[in-house]
Amino acid sequence: MKVYAFDLMPWPYLDEPSYYPDANALFDPVRGQEIYAQHLDQMVLYEEYGFDAICINEHHAKPYGLMPSPNIIAAALTQRTRRIKIGILGNLPALHAHPVRLAEEVAMLDVMSGGRIISGFVRGVPQEYLALGVPLPEARERLQEAWDLVVKAWTTREPFAWHGKYWSYDRVSIWPRPLQQPHPPIILPADSDEGLELAARRRVPTGAAYRSNARTRSIFDRYRAFAAQHGWTPGPEHCHVLRHVYVAETNARAREEAEPHLDYFWQKLLSYHRGSMKLLGQTPPPRPAAVRSAEELPLYELDFDLTQKEGMTLVGDPDYVAREIRAEMRELGAGVLMALFQFGSLPHALAVRNIELFARTVLPELKRD
Repeated sequence: MKVYAFDLMPWPYLDEPSYYPDANALFDPVRGQEIYAQHLDQMVLYEEYGFDAICINEHHAKPYGLMPSPNIIAAALTQRTRRIKIGILGNLPALHAHPVRLAEEVAMLDVMSGGRIISGFVRGVPQEYLALGVPLPEARERLQEAWDLVVKAWTTREPFAWHGKYWSYDRVSIWPRPLQQPHPPIILPADSDEGLELAARRRVPTGAAYRSNARTRSIFDRYRAFAAQHGWTPGPEHCHVLRHVYVAETNARAREEAEPHLDYFWQKLLSYHRGSMKLLGQTPPPRPAAVRSAEELPLYELDFDLTQKEGMTLVGDPDYVAREIRAEMRELGAGVLMALFQFGSLPHALAVRNIELFARTVLPELKRD
């Protein structure tokens, strides 16, 4: 099993739930400087403690994530780390005005890091398209064309022309080109059949986030079925699972410390969906009289007991967390755990202690698998 750490770099100071578009008057640049410094310090710890990768991603115009350009954070990590993989999971190729520039930036990062970049391509949620003024119906076509263009730029050694539906260039010849050959590994996290079929057709790993064990199992089963249609069989290494993880000396202490910050994550940060749904003319379904599964609720109505019950959060003492991770990964046939050790409004000191305790008590057990 491989263990990646994932850092969303959220804004921890909301008084009211997020509602897109949130006024940026809510962002304090002085506090923001401290947040960036703390998160970079946390990311360095993952290398010191032997994690396999540190993962970051792209989000726009919301307190949920303060990385409109994860490549900038990746650049800082190339200089503060030496061994750990840097997973950009991911860039949103469909929203980049020039995919050629994206190809250049990732190639530059790969060279600067000594060949440590994992390049995630993500379609992105609808709100990202609202934020950057790109028509949502074009999302999938843009993603696929940008993907093809980036890979061709990485792998073609002579200048070439590109005249597609969304981008046109008379001459493409990127400098630098990637250190990893033929190019950095690609991953496409997905949930829909269209996204899973694309990942399977292109024979790249996929990943599931904020989904119950039952829903995640369904996602991976569909991915494997699509792969079979394309003549290959994914291994556990092709299936990545994102989970919130918090470890303390006892289950009771772990819950006491983590629960308010998980509530902040679900009920305040992810509440931005309410605003984007309204702008898209959508309304959430009514809340069922009896909630039987997490999938019956929007993410911003989830709570600790439900997410813990359905395996979406792993909060407890070291024995509990190690046991539950092993059980989930076996059940899902997954080989890569992507863990959020810093989430919501979790203070820096608690995040560092969580990382250190997990690394000392749980990570060695998982590495034996």
